Amino acid sequence: MNSANKTFIIDESDEGMRLDAFLVSQLESESFTRSFIQKLIGQGLVTVDGKKVKSGYKIKSGMSVTVEIPEPETQKLESQDIPLDIIFEDNDIIVINKPKGFVVHPAAGNWKGTLVNALLHHCRDSLSDINGVIRPGIVHRIDKDTSGLLVVAKNNNAHLKLSEQLKNHQIQRIYEAIVDGIIKDDAGKISAPIGRHPINRKKMAVNYKNGKPAVTHFKVIERFKRYTHIQLKLETGRTHQIRVHMASIGHPVSGDIVYGKACKLMNTNGQVLHARYLMLKHPVSGEEMVFEAPLPDYFSELLILLRGLC
Repeated sequence: MNSANKTFIIDESDEGMRLDAFLVSQLESESFTRSFIQKLIGQGLVTVDGKKVKSGYKIKSGMSVTVEIPEPETQKLESQDIPLDIIFEDNDIIVINKPKGFVVHPAAGNWKGTLVNALLHHCRDSLSDINGVIRPGIVHRIDKDTSGLLVVAKNNNAHLKLSEQLKNHQIQRIYEAIVDGIIKDDAGKISAPIGRHPINRKKMAVNYKNGKPAVTHFKVIERFKRYTHIQLKLETGRTHQIRVHMASIGHPVSGDIVYGKACKLMNTNGQVLHARYLMLKHPVSGEEMVFEAPLPDYFSELLILLRGLC
């Protein structure tokens, strides 16, 4: 079985953390649980300055932590004939409008019915393998209950070029959301670091001690009684960034039962959040490309309900 190694140098801000908690925070994009990290440590796949230690080991500034992450078995992944809403496709990229409730890639306990399973059927062997066997082609993700646009790489060259654009903030992702409460300012900027919640490790939170920098810009589109329709632009791409940032200023995304509460007006099946616009440079031609995914039915229906209450 293949594996991937990752090495981290402990910063002063992380000193005193448990080793397992530190790794969960550093590997947030992998969505690894603490129990999985503890299993790796128990198997001797994690070392601190070259030595095997226990999960509760307290790390210190300057230490080097190396973790070996085994690659999941390829036979667990199946191609499935699941319909895709394809906005654009050529030999290098495919842009998908993901519906609400559709998981992007497989994970432990959820190996079927994901976007990756559908891509394996649609693209066959034409997907990049940079992100390993369970995330072929996946350059960036959106949450299961968030709808909207994401770009997939069909070869490694395209993947590397798109990843570089993401790193340099050259890919613009603009979302729309309905949030609880009335936002008074017409526009604003939320700059607050995001990391694992200190108590509930399945959640993210504004975390000034162990979080990573995160910036979200918002602009009001329309105000209603007790709700606001907004546009959001990401400057960074942390896990659950929009949901955590909006909740942190007292305006959680409507329907978000993790960081807020269920919508009282209708069953939204999760947060009312849609990745509407995606702007990038084509990884081969360099052409500026702009994609749009119209608001899905659930979002439009809620807007109609809100306008009727005004």
